[in-house]
Amino acid sequence: MPFFRRVLAVLGLVLLAQPGWAQFEVIDSAQDSAGPAGPEEGGAVPPAPAPVCGGRPLSIARMSWPSAALLAEIHARILAAEFDCEVRVVQGEQATTASSMGSIGQPQVAPELWINRIADLWNGAREGQMVRSAAPSYATSQFEGWYMPAALAGSFSAAPTAASLAEALRLLSPDGAVRFISCPLDWACSVINRNLVAAHGLSGLVEIVEPANRLEMDRLIAEAVNRREPFLFYYWQPNAILDQLDFTPIDMGDYDEAAAQCLADRDCADPQPSAFPSDSVVIALVERVFADTPEIAGYFQRASLPLDEMNGLLAQLNAPGATIEAVADRFVAERGDLWRAWIDTSL
Repeated sequence: MPFFRRVLAVLGLVLLAQPGWAQFEVIDSAQDSAGPAGPEEGGAVPPAPAPVCGGRPLSIARMSWPSAALLAEIHARILAAEFDCEVRVVQGEQATTASSMGSIGQPQVAPELWINRIADLWNGAREGQMVRSAAPSYATSQFEGWYMPAALAGSFSAAPTAASLAEALRLLSPDGAVRFISCPLDWACSVINRNLVAAHGLSGLVEIVEPANRLEMDRLIAEAVNRREPFLFYYWQPNAILDQLDFTPIDMGDYDEAAAQCLADRDCADPQPSAFPSDSVVIALVERVFADTPEIAGYFQRASLPLDEMNGLLAQLNAPGATIEAVADRFVAERGDLWRAWIDTSL
């Protein structure tokens, strides 16, 4: 019997020395004392956090005009880099984009939608609870006005106003009328400008020039600047020319709806002063962006761009060889001081 006891003892030592058996004993002991393994009580694995942009690509409309195209590319880059979104930039136009957003919910974002110009489509989609404005595209609603060279504005005793132009021009140009470069004759603004000239008592003090097209309009303005000529002109924003040359806006006074309606009439019998009407330009989102991806909706609610900033981006785009994509890349790389406020959820 002692011999058999010695054999059993040796076999026991051999088995305990094997890695598999030792490991089994340790794991089994740990499970017995601590219960089922796992990061939480009961071994449940916590669900992965939902993607900030949801489970589908986020589609952004890139319109055909430069400012809207720039906004689409800028937002696409920021959302991909900061929120890890899969973004698809799709071509669009105002009416077709608004119609598609209101019917099938695609695209999900239109960064620059001029909703006054597609009021029926926009109002129908909004009433159907398909779309909503997240924020103004730009930090202003006034996009049209009169301007003068900054050098001419320096001759005024105060900031130039349309109401003070008649008195000032009699002193600044006693020998003849100054040129007022308006817009092409077939544009609605040509009618408004003619009536505003009369409303502010400028008939005979300004010579209205109505160019044949946009290119001639810009050429006439540039030539007048090069000649250091005192002149006035009409323009709109966002636009590169207001960033490239040194101009001062003229205060057009308050907006008067009744006066503005008459000013837009070629046969306005009694023109009265009014500012140009404001315009609603919005970042439009389909409703489910607010419901399904609130962080992205919050981003767009903070993403209004200063109008001067867009004028500067458009000026960059006029440089030889510049592209929409390259200008968007440069903005994201250099203007974090501006766009990081859009991703700051504490604001």
